[in-house]
Amino acid sequence: MADSTAPSTPRTVPSHEDRPVYVIGGGPGGLAAACALRTQGIRAVVLEKSAGVGASWRRHYDRLHLHTTRRLSALPGLAIPRSFGRWVSRDNVVRYLEKYAEHHQLEIVTGVEVSRVEPAPDGDGWLLHATGGRELTGSAVVVATGYNHTPHVPDWPGRDTYTGDFLHAGEYRNPAPYTGRDVLVVGVGNTGAEIAVDLINGGAERVRLSVRTAPHIVRRSTAGWAAQFTGILVRRLPVRLVDRLAEPMAKLSVPDLSAQGLPRPDTGLYSRVEEGSIPVQDVGLIDAVREGRVEIVAAVDGFEDGKVALADGNRIGPDVVIAATGYRRALEGIVGHLGVLDDRGRPVVRGARTPENAPGLYFTGFTNPISGMLRELALDAEKIAKAIARRVASARGTSR
Repeated sequence: MADSTAPSTPRTVPSHEDRPVYVIGGGPGGLAAACALRTQGIRAVVLEKSAGVGASWRRHYDRLHLHTTRRLSALPGLAIPRSFGRWVSRDNVVRYLEKYAEHHQLEIVTGVEVSRVEPAPDGDGWLLHATGGRELTGSAVVVATGYNHTPHVPDWPGRDTYTGDFLHAGEYRNPAPYTGRDVLVVGVGNTGAEIAVDLINGGAERVRLSVRTAPHIVRRSTAGWAAQFTGILVRRLPVRLVDRLAEPMAKLSVPDLSAQGLPRPDTGLYSRVEEGSIPVQDVGLIDAVREGRVEIVAAVDGFEDGKVALADGNRIGPDVVIAATGYRRALEGIVGHLGVLDDRGRPVVRGARTPENAPGLYFTGFTNPISGMLRELALDAEKIAKAIARRVASARGTSR
């Protein structure tokens, strides 16, 4: 594994088959793709802008554990150790990714950030513009920069008038700095829900959770049956059918929290997933809300005179606001000029598919499926590697 914070520029060669496949991003998706390509006998070079693999995982909050099972979260070619438990912790995910790169002897160059990808001048492959004026030519490119790339904070009016502490959830680590304080968490996705529970269990005096749209909440596991198992079983069924099946199950497993300000959603579970919103997996939120330890409040409309203005007309004055308002994929600068993104900045294709107008450009890790992101990354990696192997074989005039 080559690992350097000041790498030399890889050699640019004219022959298509001698050019490596460049994988942009050293997270799970990038490592899995590089391993799958290596298995196909194709040289893959991972370009990672940080100092090591799994950079985004290192930045997650301390208490984070996978919501998917250990056995169904492994990447191709290496199981996650049983000693890590069924729900793998953040630190153990990082250890696993480090071991994965070492075990498969992946070629990884750190400290290199790709700013733009464009067709190679000779019309054969891709030219990558990277840190320090580097220009790297590859036969194909796999973009794996991650689902949680750039923190997104809504442009709330009057935010500069707020005098308390304000941070994005990506900056949150643990509840210690908030002991005895009044905290508002904005956003009820998995991150916001888990941070709210972490805060109240960790000594915050008051925790409120701002909700714009009531989420679907599912138990992470019921009688040993992980929610991920159900997600895998239903992911290819018709959306309306899954919505109908999920409704009675939700009523049986999750109490009605309408009295606490968290009513059941008025749209189907899988319909929401198709729109990009996955269910909240319960790691203590249900009990915290039911017991009144986490208070549900209306959506944030803005800030006025140092207060937070809510959609229901109320004004509140927490000591701290934590915006669990998601991330942007931030692909526009890298590939936006190629016409391969939709109107929400997401790749128009994924996995083995490559855009018609950009052959040899692949994307992985830009969806958040209910069957488990790491599982889907593993499947996509092998599909991408096989597709690239077929392209290489075709270029050489051989069968694959």
